[in-house]
Amino acid sequence: MQYRYLGNSGLQVSALSFGSWVTFGTQVDVNLALELMTIAYDAGVNFFDNAEVYNDGVAESIMGKVIKKAGWKQKDLVLSTKIFWGGDGPNEMGLSRKHIIEGLDASLERMGIKYVDLLFAHRPDIHTPIEETVRAMNHVIKQGKAFYWGTSEWSSQQIMQAYAIARQEHLIPPLMEQSQYNMFHRERVEKEYHRLYSEIGLGTTIWSPLASGLLTGKYNQGIPKDSRANLDGYEWLKSRFTDEKVKAQIEKVIKLASVAEIIGCTTAQLALAWCLLNPNVSTVITGASKPDQVRENMKAIEVVDKLIPDVIETIEEILDNKPDLAPDLR
Repeated sequence: MQYRYLGNSGLQVSALSFGSWVTFGTQVDVNLALELMTIAYDAGVNFFDNAEVYNDGVAESIMGKVIKKAGWKQKDLVLSTKIFWGGDGPNEMGLSRKHIIEGLDASLERMGIKYVDLLFAHRPDIHTPIEETVRAMNHVIKQGKAFYWGTSEWSSQQIMQAYAIARQEHLIPPLMEQSQYNMFHRERVEKEYHRLYSEIGLGTTIWSPLASGLLTGKYNQGIPKDSRANLDGYEWLKSRFTDEKVKAQIEKVIKLASVAEIIGCTTAQLALAWCLLNPNVSTVITGASKPDQVRENMKAIEVVDKLIPDVIETIEEILDNKPDLAPDLR
């Protein structure tokens, strides 16, 4: 495993990490979660990602039970949760001071731990002043209930506003952003945040590196029966795989499979290695519902060195979607 510094901090996270979104509590119970997380842990993964909204808190409970059952020490782990959707009550969602404090307390209780290393504002809250959110994040860090805080799917403008408020008020600024990033979804991480990496030292913990499984190639012949797209509550995902845009992407996945075969890896490993090649990606969050999927994903580390310039050029020709950065007119 490789370890990378998370943004402008001294904290090191495994280049590949493991998350509980979708799977924990739906496809994965405690015993299977223990097996999956142990495979990842033994491969060197130290960062495990969660959120209060994942299966209404069940995912946090399962992860906490796994950590206790495995006997892992928290000092050897980097644990996260995300706050925004905590319940149906008017103050159980959003990024108010009240919900950040109470939501984090509830998450810690479900996980059976005293603190999380990383706390994310799961989405921007248009109803709460950013200053209130910044102050609340600073408060829970000062209490020792979180070590660092960041954002998830915030615009660069919102991140910079939070950063500026924190600096002006001598508070702790956001350190990292958790965004979707993969071969088909790259504009925000590669272009919109481009200046933030050097200007404020932003780190990134990227999710959906396999585009909800599309980049594994398993949807090339239609939707498999055991796909998460067939789960109750994920009808939105099933409909996504039937539109014309996705059909065009599947054609590209088929071509990418040929590239993967040439360099001796799976299509999924190629897609993960491609994400890892981005120097501004701190860690790639993987997910799985089967042990073999975890084992396959972990081997993506070995593929990175195979992505030589000629291979990357071929990949970019297939994708044909590289964002254009602002030209240097000086």
